[in-house]
Amino acid sequence: MFILTKIADLVQIPPSQFEQHSRVAIENNINAKFSNRVIQKIGLCICMYDLLWASEGLIGHGDGLVNVNGTIAALLPVRTEFFEEITVSYKELPENTEYDHNEHAWVWVVDDERMHYDKNEMVRFQVIDETWNDQLPESGEQEAVERAKSISPYSIKGTMIREGLGVCLWWD
Repeated sequence: MFILTKIADLVQIPPSQFEQHSRVAIENNINAKFSNRVIQKIGLCICMYDLLWASEGLIGHGDGLVNVNGTIAALLPVRTEFFEEITVSYKELPENTEYDHNEHAWVWVVDDERMHYDKNEMVRFQVIDETWNDQLPESGEQEAVERAKSISPYSIKGTMIREGLGVCLWWD
């Protein structure tokens, strides 16, 4: 499932792309700028969906770049198979959920029936919080740079307490 969001930004088109149709040049530069990137306070941008508006280009002084203001609709994922920074605390699992040490899995016990949270099982969850981390190192020292690289720029915290959440097979 995906959602669309509006993004307004300035795009610079270099003289080497002047032979392209202006709409194509704008779209190519917007996709190069936003596609496959995490946008602060918005989420992971997959690609530009549509160019909603673009201003007339203004040539910058000295560099020859054409500056165009534009508004786009961008495609963002709600669920993705390649995003790993999603956590659900054991406190956010339904009541009567316990960890089975023999099976190394969480089990939800309902009316004496044991329902397992198996690894690699598709689940439904509700987002309760998101965390944005600035990726700039505190200083230029190698240790600070490595510490900044080890922190994820974006992570999600979820819950599975409500009815309909948890392993998808339980509710089908």
